[in-house]
Amino acid sequence: ELSVDGLQDVDAVLTTRELAKMIKEAGIDFNVLEDDKFDKLMGQSTGAAVIFGATGGVMEAALRTVADILTGQDLEEIDYTPVRGLEDIKEAIVKIGDTDIKVAVAHGTGNAGKLLDRVRNGEAEYHFIEVMACPGGCINGGGQPIIMDKEKTEEVCKLRAQGLYKIDEGMTLRKSHKNPEIKALYDEYLGEANGEKAHRLLHTHYVKREIIM
Repeated sequence: ELSVDGLQDVDAVLTTRELAKMIKEAGIDFNVLEDDKFDKLMGQSTGAAVIFGATGGVMEAALRTVADILTGQDLEEIDYTPVRGLEDIKEAIVKIGDTDIKVAVAHGTGNAGKLLDRVRNGEAEYHFIEVMACPGGCINGGGQPIIMDKEKTEEVCKLRAQGLYKIDEGMTLRKSHKNPEIKALYDEYLGEANGEKAHRLLHTHYVKREIIM
């Protein structure tokens, strides 16, 4: 388990499917509940967070922030459609100001391996690579509602992704760095973005581990 100073980062995991079952068993009808605010901290979200669930979503969220930083502007054109979709491996050159950002997106471990092999062999270079283990991203993860007709997997994944992008489009805040609670977290606790404290608490490193039988 990932841990910092002996404290685990994750106490428990609750899947979407398990949550839906608990809601049904409790007899909760969201249609009759009054609207209320989410608890703090992390109660306020952005469209960038929503699209994390689809392959290419992490990349697009990052590009929205990178674009504002590099241009020094609060850009309104923030849809990066070349990194969307269910192609096995997506590549794009995104022009931000005078800078060309070369990116790649892979979903599914098999596709990730192919992409990384190309990088290792010197066949391709990128500024940023997004990899998601689940085909299609979190929308097709192991804890999601099971798609019984496997022939419709791609169709269902497209619909789920479209749902996320529609939510994103309707949100007031669509960029990660515009979230006031995230800004407060850095201002009051973490300090500089990518600074020593933030890096120690939010980043990890991966090393090859031998399987012990």
